[in-house]
Amino acid sequence: MGTPALTFFCELDPPQLKALIETPQVFDAVKKLGAGISLAIRDLSAERAALVKRIERAGIPLTAWLVLPQEQGYWFNAGNSAEAVQFYDDFRCWTQEHSLHWQKIGLDIEPHIADMQALYAGRWLTLLPNVWDRLFNPERIWHAEAVYQGLIERIHADGWGVEVYHMPLIVDERMAGSRLIRALGGLVDVKGDTEVLMLYSSFLRPNGAAFLWSYGPHAQAIGVGNTGGGVEIAGPSSQASLSWEELERDLLLAHRWSHQLYIFSLEGCVQQGYLPRLAELDWHAQLPAVPDVSGVERFRRGLRAALWVSNHPWLTLAGVLALLWLLTRRRQR
Repeated sequence: MGTPALTFFCELDPPQLKALIETPQVFDAVKKLGAGISLAIRDLSAERAALVKRIERAGIPLTAWLVLPQEQGYWFNAGNSAEAVQFYDDFRCWTQEHSLHWQKIGLDIEPHIADMQALYAGRWLTLLPNVWDRLFNPERIWHAEAVYQGLIERIHADGWGVEVYHMPLIVDERMAGSRLIRALGGLVDVKGDTEVLMLYSSFLRPNGAAFLWSYGPHAQAIGVGNTGGGVEIAGPSSQASLSWEELERDLLLAHRWSHQLYIFSLEGCVQQGYLPRLAELDWHAQLPAVPDVSGVERFRRGLRAALWVSNHPWLTLAGVLALLWLLTRRRQR
């Protein structure tokens, strides 16, 4: 497999974005890598539009990564599909007003940011009412998925491709034919032109590389990270940024499975001095030691079994009763 197509995620407000693009050699390094940038559209200001134009003039391909205000959930999910559609309408007008040019539109599917903050803070009991509602009102998820698929059709009609950023457990849910993960996380399963699995090993230590290797064969494109930056969510110390050795390992492992690689984030790579190292990375080097995925595979098999049971409770109950009947008959004999 040849040199991969790289994209950097960038999640900065205008003042920090301005400082980043004015850092010497950043544009030159990104262009040398032939990389694009997926830029989080955290506001629709004239200041951001001017910075987008500067990136355009540098000849760097741009993806508009759409996100909502934090009070609306930030990432796209089952609870904010109406807000997502409205934001796209506003984004489209803003793009036309400032004559901006995008190669693609990115949709990031993750739980409501308030739910993530509650989970990391150990306040998971506060999530139960919403989870209960989604479990027993699945039509809300189906409706949201239809809204998002309609939004994707609109984006296509406007002339842009669509890439969707998904959490990896969606793969196991599909394989099991379940909707439990979507109900628990308030997620939606939607399909664009490119699906990027977010396999950030920094969030999965000490098994991050094993998760990446296990899910890699199912990925059309792979996101690795975190090298630093991103929206602030208090979490455990295992979320420390990737070292260069970890990033290099993840990129070489991911490249084994996909030609399209995404790095979160550009600002983290600049801060840690990774861009020059990326330019010198030998993509044809021998793979690092393939991680032991036996534990991850056992976890995934167990997860898929639980997901299947959740989707076939009466069939499972019938099977258990039949097994108990057979055991009882055997003992009687």
